Amino acid sequence: MNASRYRVLLVASHPIQYAAPLFRLMAQHPRLDVQVAYCSLQGVEPGVDSGFGVEISWDVPLLDGYPWVHVPNVSPRPGLGRFLGLINPKLWGLLRSGSFDAVVAYTGYAYASFWIAAAAAKIQGTPILFGTDATSLRSRSGKPWKLWLKRFVVPRIFAMADVVIVPSTATKELIRGLGIPDRSIVLTPFVTDNEWWQRRLAEVNRSVERSKCGIPEDACVVLFCAKMQPWKRPADVLRAFAKANVPNAYLVFAGDGPLRTQLEGEAKALAVSERVRFLGFVNQSRLPAVYATCDLLVLPSDYEPCAVVVVEALACGRPVIVSDDVWRGRQDVVRRGETGFTFRTGDVEGLTNIFRVVLKDRERLELMGRAALERMQTWSPQDNIEALVNAVERALSLRSGRH
Repeated sequence: MNASRYRVLLVASHPIQYAAPLFRLMAQHPRLDVQVAYCSLQGVEPGVDSGFGVEISWDVPLLDGYPWVHVPNVSPRPGLGRFLGLINPKLWGLLRSGSFDAVVAYTGYAYASFWIAAAAAKIQGTPILFGTDATSLRSRSGKPWKLWLKRFVVPRIFAMADVVIVPSTATKELIRGLGIPDRSIVLTPFVTDNEWWQRRLAEVNRSVERSKCGIPEDACVVLFCAKMQPWKRPADVLRAFAKANVPNAYLVFAGDGPLRTQLEGEAKALAVSERVRFLGFVNQSRLPAVYATCDLLVLPSDYEPCAVVVVEALACGRPVIVSDDVWRGRQDVVRRGETGFTFRTGDVEGLTNIFRVVLKDRERLELMGRAALERMQTWSPQDNIEALVNAVERALSLRSGRH
């Protein structure tokens, strides 16, 4: 172990637009010598995203500014979202020959490659850190047998970690409830690149962007920014918006997915289509303009452990309205009545009532936007990386018996 720098292998499923800035900062950190190992290059190479339902390739640099390697995937059916979609046996040799002080597995235990990396780390005697963004053991499908199985299996999985890294207070409470001791849990905030968002936002002409969308300068604009999937509950936003019937208010949907056609038809049926805009899939470089156009974000999902769009909006000075299922994972940054509002998941009437109040009070939204910016000053990539350094040090200390 190098006394001044820790050599760390970061195992990632694929390049992700909000992870790349963190990897760049890690590469610059005086205490870290990182190597990223990608199990797939999905996101860099064009491909159809099953959630958006369209072919995408992110238009921001994902592989610049840090050392990385693509580990071959030998899966007969390669892809994300299934256990055997990532099978990367050369992780074993990479880990065992790299003289790493620690391994951080970002892939998640639902991939075969996680278990390859974990087995190699255990045999090598290298500390391994991994985590989850879940806030409960409930699965998105809600099937009882999955909950039963998780209650038996998940505590044993996390007991394998030298340190469990968690993105939120709610996740820390979950992991503690599984029997993992506090000394083996480190909160590494799930963040976005605040400076990038604020810099790009400052370059946007709000009036011009609103004109492009046919939205009046003095309108109050609600944003839904997510894949149009059933568990995201975009129809709840549309129905509450229509029911609130606030004059000179507009609703913008940024995203695509299987529910889009249904939503467009429902907007017409509810007689609000003239005040609703469907932008389709919006690539990363264009999102600051979308946030600039709008006054607040709404995310009503019934399964959303740690939504990145929430911190994006807050970093752009936009307050948020979230369901309690979203709030559970984002309670560290969504402060009720200060940086955002919450409502019971599926409660369209509750969301309607919030719209009726806040869409008429621009001054309050502006005050909340300033509070959001202030909160995000201490929920930043720098905070995440310092926490990761502490987590690596904790893992090494626990391994050596110094705790």
